[in-house]
Amino acid sequence: MTPKRRLYRGRDPARAHSIAELRAMAARRLPNFCFEYLEGGADDELTLAYNRRAFDELLLLPRTLVDVSCCELAVPLFGAPIEMPALIAPTGFNGLLTHEGDRLLAEAARAAGIPFCQSMVSTLALEEIAATGVRHWMQIYPFKDRVNLAALLRRAEHAGVEAIVLTTDAAVFGNREWDRRNYRAPMKLSARNLIDVALHPRWVADVLVPHGVPRFRNLGDALPPGQDSARNAATFLAAQMDPALTWDEVRRLRQQWPRKLLVKGVLLAEDALRAQAAGADGVIVSNHGGRQLDTAPAPIAQLAAVRAAVGAEMTVIVDSGLRRGSDFVKARALGADAAMAGRATLYGLAAAGGAGAARALEILRTEMARTLGLIGCPQMAAVDARFVGAAEREPWPAREHGKFVTT
Repeated sequence: MTPKRRLYRGRDPARAHSIAELRAMAARRLPNFCFEYLEGGADDELTLAYNRRAFDELLLLPRTLVDVSCCELAVPLFGAPIEMPALIAPTGFNGLLTHEGDRLLAEAARAAGIPFCQSMVSTLALEEIAATGVRHWMQIYPFKDRVNLAALLRRAEHAGVEAIVLTTDAAVFGNREWDRRNYRAPMKLSARNLIDVALHPRWVADVLVPHGVPRFRNLGDALPPGQDSARNAATFLAAQMDPALTWDEVRRLRQQWPRKLLVKGVLLAEDALRAQAAGADGVIVSNHGGRQLDTAPAPIAQLAAVRAAVGAEMTVIVDSGLRRGSDFVKARALGADAAMAGRATLYGLAAAGGAGAARALEILRTEMARTLGLIGCPQMAAVDARFVGAAEREPWPAREHGKFVTT
């Protein structure tokens, strides 16, 4: 039998050696309903699991006797270098994990020399994130109220946001049963979860006292000050998501937004070509981290086909399932300009705030550099399809969140 790997279980993020160890720390600090919100998926969570397994099934093909005494991780993104091919993905309600979580993520991204993509359902105003000096991207949902959306775009332009990311795979909400089970009524926790909250005093002291439940600051004038509570925002979001969304919205945004525009939620080469024809500067190959359509394909498995369709000039980013620095190298090999990390950095944030987020990025950077050395490629910009291959069958034991499991 394969022994289970022991994970660090203290509180000091500097002693965590992997994203899996930061996850274990986060699981202890967060109440149950928060942790399930962080890492849950849709329906039976088959896509959630496959997102990770698809990376495991890709083999790295090393070249030997190559001088790797100095490995360079930097790559260009929209004409300017980033220190490694990574971005922090847009994730909502980060203030639920730690106070001012979005600001802490943005500061960690700035220190690491990579962009931060802020969610429209962030709990900090986009102007506050812009003030950190990070390369600032803003994710938006296609609300029915186009006037309200246009006002948000004007705020983003005035704040200096570099890119708008249009999420297209959430016009209909996915089925997240774990989320509904935690509440007895909308935004009212069940008795079991209320007791569990009381058993997590560190989280209570950080998030609830003295700040209260975080509020949403980027939903526009439709939620005036004082009305931007989680409950009101949830009702607003459910009413505003537009199931009639078409490619006309991308063309409309292209006319309104003068800077970079990316379409997030693309899984098929044909849709990547439609985004390109509509004027998008890039696509993000994504299945929403397995939170929307269960049994959707893993983005990393679709990446090469998307790149082949749109050619070398269009920016292509991939997300979902990245947990190791080697995953970012695999993404580059299959044609991504960079990859987005969502849960990986959130585990660090939830474990230890800003220090945990910084540690997550440090771990990923160290693993990327080590991987470059081991595959015999001293420059990340030179990684290509020669360095990766698909296994005929999965060569490893099954894994669950970074741990080998046995039966």
